[in-house]
Amino acid sequence: GGDGPSGENDNFEDPLEINTTQYDKDDQDADDIYAAIDERMKAKRKKSSLDDSEEGGQSNTKRIKGQFRELKEQLATVTDDQWESIPDVGDYSLKYKQKRKEDVFTPLTDSLLESRANNNSDTTASNNKGSTTASAVDGFTSVANMSGLAAARGTVLGMSLDRMSDSVSGQTVVDPQGYLTSLTTSTAENAQVGDIKKARLLLKSVRDTNPKHGPAWIASARVEEAAGKTLQARKIIQEGCEASPMNEDVWLEAARLHPLQIAKSILATAVRHIPQSTKIFLKAADLENQEATKKAVLRKALEANPTSVKLWKAAIELEDADDARILLSVAVEKVSHSVEMWLALARLETYENARRVLNQARKALPTERAIWIAAAKLEESQNHIEIVDKIIDKAVKSLRKHDAIVKRAQWLEEAEHAEESEAPHTSAAIVRYTIGMGVDLEDRERTWADDTKNSLLHGAVATARAILSHALAAFPTKRGLWMQAVEMERKHGDLDSLDQVLGEASKRLPKVEIFWLFRAKERWLAGKIDKAREILTEAFAANPNSESVWLAASKLEWETGEIERARVLLQRARERAPSGRVFMKSALLEREERRFDDALSLIDTGIEKYHTFAKLHMMGGQICSENLETTKRSLDKARKYYQRGIKDCPTNVVLWILASQLEERAHTFSLTANSDEARGSTRLMSGITKARSLLELARLQNRKNPKLWLEAVRLERRAGHEPLAVTLMARALQECPSSGILLAEQIRMVPRVEKKSKSQDAIKRCPEDAHVIGAVATWFAYDRKLAKARKWFEKAVVLGPDLGDLWARYYSFELQNGTKEQKEAVKEQFINADPKHGEIWTSVVKNMANRRKKLAEDIQLVVAAIAVQDELYDSTHSLRN
Repeated sequence: GGDGPSGENDNFEDPLEINTTQYDKDDQDADDIYAAIDERMKAKRKKSSLDDSEEGGQSNTKRIKGQFRELKEQLATVTDDQWESIPDVGDYSLKYKQKRKEDVFTPLTDSLLESRANNNSDTTASNNKGSTTASAVDGFTSVANMSGLAAARGTVLGMSLDRMSDSVSGQTVVDPQGYLTSLTTSTAENAQVGDIKKARLLLKSVRDTNPKHGPAWIASARVEEAAGKTLQARKIIQEGCEASPMNEDVWLEAARLHPLQIAKSILATAVRHIPQSTKIFLKAADLENQEATKKAVLRKALEANPTSVKLWKAAIELEDADDARILLSVAVEKVSHSVEMWLALARLETYENARRVLNQARKALPTERAIWIAAAKLEESQNHIEIVDKIIDKAVKSLRKHDAIVKRAQWLEEAEHAEESEAPHTSAAIVRYTIGMGVDLEDRERTWADDTKNSLLHGAVATARAILSHALAAFPTKRGLWMQAVEMERKHGDLDSLDQVLGEASKRLPKVEIFWLFRAKERWLAGKIDKAREILTEAFAANPNSESVWLAASKLEWETGEIERARVLLQRARERAPSGRVFMKSALLEREERRFDDALSLIDTGIEKYHTFAKLHMMGGQICSENLETTKRSLDKARKYYQRGIKDCPTNVVLWILASQLEERAHTFSLTANSDEARGSTRLMSGITKARSLLELARLQNRKNPKLWLEAVRLERRAGHEPLAVTLMARALQECPSSGILLAEQIRMVPRVEKKSKSQDAIKRCPEDAHVIGAVATWFAYDRKLAKARKWFEKAVVLGPDLGDLWARYYSFELQNGTKEQKEAVKEQFINADPKHGEIWTSVVKNMANRRKKLAEDIQLVVAAIAVQDELYDSTHSLRN
């Protein structure tokens, strides 16, 4: 730094100067900095004085105080007014350095200024009074004020809207979206124009560099066509035809751009330059309107290109059968490698000539399997079934001899195609001679079973039948394959084919009872009772001690009204193949015939022999409580059956539930056989208490059983103890949190305002449970959300097709809200599903009064029972509210 006063005067402030402001931390920091600077300057002066010690001179640098001494003395003469007129020094600390920066202005681009000048020329005069947009400084344009540009922009937009507005005050016909779209379109068009210019320059460069490059000429013509300059496009493509006469695409593009007559002449010129171009000949034929002219063009094309398959096909398609045969006979000589030509000629010829043609084709193309298959189809069409196998056998050997690799999957595809062509024997022959290719011995059964499933998925039933027939011939004692064959015939075959398969299965596996029973049932359903009896007689011979066969024979007689024969058969079954199920069926027969004493006698005998067979205990209690007189004696007998059943079968939940329901209904039984006393509330409450105790005991012995919890909840609801039912439901869900039946019951029992939250919780816990989905669907139906209800009912019956209650609710919903077609569709699905389970469904179907009724009648009864149950729920909710 300099030594003189002028070097330090600009940045120095005397600490003795009068300052009326408060001394703060920033001032302290400044003083510390200046003190450090003074110390550094002192060190420099000291060093400089040491260097000049020989001369003995003093340092040229003086202390700052000494330099300003005289000025400080003159401060005494400064008046108050002069002190006040001294300007503020300002804050030069680093803390506020950013605030001291001057504003930075960015100049506008030339394009923006030019756009403003062009668009706002009509408003410049009115805006110049308020502001000046730019001023010339040193030959450059600088922006002084931008408010004029914004105002002009708003004025132009307002004028545009005013022109589009309606004359009616306060209304307008402006479409804001359309207006913005037009602005966007204009912008895109401007950009497109720029792109077209660039494309022209680029393509012109390509044409000049390589004039023989056909795609460049085509692209140039299409650019002009896109720009709307069709004449320029034609001119360019004509130049392209002259520059690149051997490029067929250029000629075709020229024909496309010109009118019809000129296009014809262009193509005529093209074929003179490129006589081997099939595309040009086909295009020329396509431009002709007269069929004769098209034929003439194609014949000339064939003269120039006799080996073109496309030209032969196009020419043959224009001819009738006779002329096509003549052309094909010539075509197979010119293009002997075309399989399609040989096969087309064979299809047009007679049987003898077709055989000759296919033999020639086989010699010309020994590695083509399609010709062999066509020969087999030809023989099958003439009912020469024995020759079909020989042809396919020769085909496989010949192709193997000529090293033609045909995979097993390809042969199966050919078999499916043959079936589609209505040649099932050819399909079966292909399967027989190729199904074992490349399959290991240990994998044959599994592989062939999978092949059968795949063919059925493709709709090729005959092919699947052939595969399964071959598999059964190799594995005649495999039950799984026979079951697959039976299922296939049941779905895709007729009664005779099914009976044939079941007969073969029974012969191969005589000890497997299901084939005998299935065959007898199908004959019985078809109304052939005698045939069903013969089948069961054969089944007796093969399985003399089979419980299933005895019961099937007795059921056949039972259902056909031959009660005595059924009773005899059941008696023989109890002697030769005794079991708890045989005794139960025997008691059921007597119960249906209202011979209750005989039924109870059979039950007692059965219990003595098979005391762990729970259904005997159930039937005994049901007969005493439902079929006998409602006396105390009947009540006691029913209690004994249930008590013994609970003792012998403590894990059977149904027995516990039946016992509790009996105690709940105990007040309906008279104390004596001849009395009809009033049933007081005391007996009612006593019965409910006993039922509650039984269910509590059942839950102790069968932990985490949702059915027992469900029955306990329903017991309290039937008794009118709604708060206790809610408490029990909460405990039940704590013990069985993922029980679908409990969650569904909770949805049904809660008030309407809580159904949504409970439904969401239930779906979160059990998203694939049919009971939960059905309960949600029922809620949607009550809430009149019909589309959602239908969707959820469909999902419910898919998840639980064997639940009759769900089907009945779905059908009830359609009866109330669906069309006639929807009602019939659901009913048909209901019958086809043939459900076997469901709380209400089983109680209705197994009722003795309904055993002889058909499924369609049972549906109506279950719908009515569900309606009654829903009314009880609704009445309970109304009482709570």
